[in-house]
Amino acid sequence: MLNLSPQKILIVEDQAVMRETLKHILYGMNAKQIIEAENGNNAIAAMIKTRFDIVLCDYNLGAGKNGQQVLEEARHLKLLPFSALFLLVTSEQNPAMVLSAVGNKPDDYLIKPFNGQQLLNRLERCFIRKSALADVESELDKGNLYQAITNCETLLAQHDKKIRMQLLKIRAELALKISDFKTAKAVYLDVLLERDLPWARLGLAIVAYSEGDYFDAIESLHELTEQFPMLLEAYDWLAKAYEATKNVDGAISAITQAIELSPHTILRQQQLALLADSVNSLDLANKAYKAAIKLGRNSVHKSSSDFSGLAKNLLKTKANSTVLNLVSELLEQFPDDPEARLRAAALETEIYRTLGKNELAQKSYEKTVKLNKQFGSEASRELRLEIAQTCFQRGNTEIFDQIMQELIKTNIDDKKFLESITRICTEMMNENYAESLIHRVKQELVDINNRGVSLFKEGKIKEALAVFEQAISNLPNNQTIVLNISKIMVHDLKTSGGDSEKIQKAQAYINKAIQLGIPHDKIGGLQAELARITHHQHHSR
Repeated sequence: MLNLSPQKILIVEDQAVMRETLKHILYGMNAKQIIEAENGNNAIAAMIKTRFDIVLCDYNLGAGKNGQQVLEEARHLKLLPFSALFLLVTSEQNPAMVLSAVGNKPDDYLIKPFNGQQLLNRLERCFIRKSALADVESELDKGNLYQAITNCETLLAQHDKKIRMQLLKIRAELALKISDFKTAKAVYLDVLLERDLPWARLGLAIVAYSEGDYFDAIESLHELTEQFPMLLEAYDWLAKAYEATKNVDGAISAITQAIELSPHTILRQQQLALLADSVNSLDLANKAYKAAIKLGRNSVHKSSSDFSGLAKNLLKTKANSTVLNLVSELLEQFPDDPEARLRAAALETEIYRTLGKNELAQKSYEKTVKLNKQFGSEASRELRLEIAQTCFQRGNTEIFDQIMQELIKTNIDDKKFLESITRICTEMMNENYAESLIHRVKQELVDINNRGVSLFKEGKIKEALAVFEQAISNLPNNQTIVLNISKIMVHDLKTSGGDSEKIQKAQAYINKAIQLGIPHDKIGGLQAELARITHHQHHSR
């Protein structure tokens, strides 16, 4: 029988009677370390303070966060170690609530009433699965995707039938994460030869999407949503595929279907609002913004942009001072957020300008410029784009130029974002402005790259690294620079050796390259080389 004495356990439950019942059951399993929280905020505070092994969390927690939002925040803030169990407990039979909760991947789901034996069975089952996959999940937790793949393949070679399908699913998902689409496809096809599993069919559609075969992906995803209407991820990918083919109505339809099944997911409401906005479907956008604002009150994913999106739309239809209430609400919801203050000031400027209150608009604009100077570089790129437009409209081309140059530099690999910059510049001034800026930034990058590569070829490794490290401090997300610095660091380790700090640094750059979507065929060899160096260093101690 499972011994809970070493396990740190958190019970999150608003009903005192239920907390006592759960404690009684757990003490019967030899539990010694139990902490209680009667609401979501206390639960998060407890998880920040203590690394729990088991969290039993009720879905309905009265006012404030619900169980799904607690799980969402705990995952987002990385408060749960890979080995921890999170069980959602509820008497809720509402499929929308169950769906939205499962979308956040609890380890298991318990429906009240249940007895001690049922809880014990769930815990044992979860612990067996966790320990079987520990070698893979511990590396995933550290962000070492390639080591996780190696460990996954080692486990697959042991032919344990109980976890084989789970391992194959993880192996394919890892292949997708490192953009190794060939392997992902092969694994999914192998699985489908054995059994017609929806996750494998979804995986094949994701491979098609990732390789740019959008229409094939759309066809497969349509079939999936018809056969498995509760597979919410399929609607998300269908929306992405439609967006990639510039079919915004198709994307809206897909996300709307997912929302009808599970209306409590804030990220989908936010996505729907932006999609509806892009085709000027104001009523639909406003409905989604309002839903996102309501869901955001207790969510880690709440965003000040939902308030400004709604306010701007209301200005288009009924320009009156009640829109200013949204600015007050925004500041109230985000009291310690510099980005929210900047967004509020920019929004106020636009509201007063639309209402014809020019003196107040000027005051708000001055506040925007001041806040932009303080916090602008830390703001999201969408907000920075808004600030640039506000400055241009008020004749401040200096700040406009500065922001545009920085945005182009830091997003030079993001084709979609550069298109939106070009579109905005074309509407506001002339087409050549953005295009010549983009061309200039690309040329600067080529020059930096050539300088670094030629130093490397001359054997001046230190100098080459210095060039790329300087470039990376200005352009942290540039694929070419991140790839080249990874290559040079691995080469340097291979030829001159190095300590664990140097190896960790090289690994961090490779992880960054994977995160930026640099494909497996460019990064896989470097990772294999680094693994050999690490292995050699480890065994030569």
